[in-house]
Amino acid sequence: MNGIASATGVARVTARGAERWTRGHPWIYRSDVAAAPDAAGLISVFDPRDKFLGQALFSPRSEIRLRLLERTHRPVDAAWWRGRLAACLERRAAIDASAYRVVHAEGDGLPSLIIDRYDRWVVAQLLSAGLETMRGDILAAIADVLQPEGILLRHDNSARQREGLPADVELAMGTVPESIDVREGTVRYLAAPWTGQKTGAFLDQRSSRMLLAAEARPGGRGLDCFAYHGSFALHLAARCSAVVALDASAEALERGRENATLNGFSNISWVEADAFDLLRDYDRGRERFDAIALDPPAFAKSRSSVPQALKGYAEVNRRAMRILAPGGVLLTASCSHHVRRADFLEMLASAAADAGRPLILEQVLGQGVDHPELLAVPETGYLKGALIRAMS
Repeated sequence: MNGIASATGVARVTARGAERWTRGHPWIYRSDVAAAPDAAGLISVFDPRDKFLGQALFSPRSEIRLRLLERTHRPVDAAWWRGRLAACLERRAAIDASAYRVVHAEGDGLPSLIIDRYDRWVVAQLLSAGLETMRGDILAAIADVLQPEGILLRHDNSARQREGLPADVELAMGTVPESIDVREGTVRYLAAPWTGQKTGAFLDQRSSRMLLAAEARPGGRGLDCFAYHGSFALHLAARCSAVVALDASAEALERGRENATLNGFSNISWVEADAFDLLRDYDRGRERFDAIALDPPAFAKSRSSVPQALKGYAEVNRRAMRILAPGGVLLTASCSHHVRRADFLEMLASAAADAGRPLILEQVLGQGVDHPELLAVPETGYLKGALIRAMS
């Protein structure tokens, strides 16, 4: 077992565990760890024949005990972190926005690490006990590579609790304002890094928002269902003559109004209502929309809830399809990790048949380039969507 560099301990895994890494998945579960130290940290991992497999983040209380970080003996030090962050940043160089994800955990080969940029500030999440032991080098690399005015740690996350870590919000460097004015293409909106969903905004739908606006009929009528702070509505407002932003939360809609004011948009109507009910009322009233965004919250919180969730997705999509104007476009999505892409598309086909409309599947959508999905790691791909057009 010679050549151990920056790792602080040693683990031995079963042949089945070693095979997971060989096949490209970075996780090894508790049941496949034959021997390991007691404390969390970066450790060297060997197979049953003492072959070195790589360096991994070790979490002694997690079902996912080992997360592959580095396949060689190279020291995982401050310079290593700077190099990896710089490479991630370079891959995002073409993004037309001031808010985007810089590191998407396993999708960028940096398990359990999330780093989001909001203009001159950074919000990060260290979501495993093994990664937490490397906090100092990670924060130093963020400061050096991204040069933010402040770093906020949004650790109010259930993943941290499962790792036996504090779940809190902590200012790690500088200052971070309560609200940040960010740009997405030509649209501006206010992110809430301290209190907003995820790390302050839904960054994963940026490309879909811009796509729907580009495909919407100029001067047409738009509808943003489950609008939250109106991210889709804002993009549609720059293209459509009138937009309805629908959400059940009055507080969320108020933030949406602030975003509309920020952009000088006066053509958005903010409606507090249940989307299922209002879509049914629109159908009964023969209302029609030229562009519809349908981006509901996750209906499936577990595998057991998938069948019921698919029924909910089918119902809301059927109602949206029925009010889509001829030639209009519907951008529909699901962020439920447990709903597979094939099941999502099958659900859409069933909803289209029930709607009785000739609908064209123009694009199958996924996550933006700043949320990379690895083919061998299905856990990195949770967002699926489709762009659908009604025949004229």
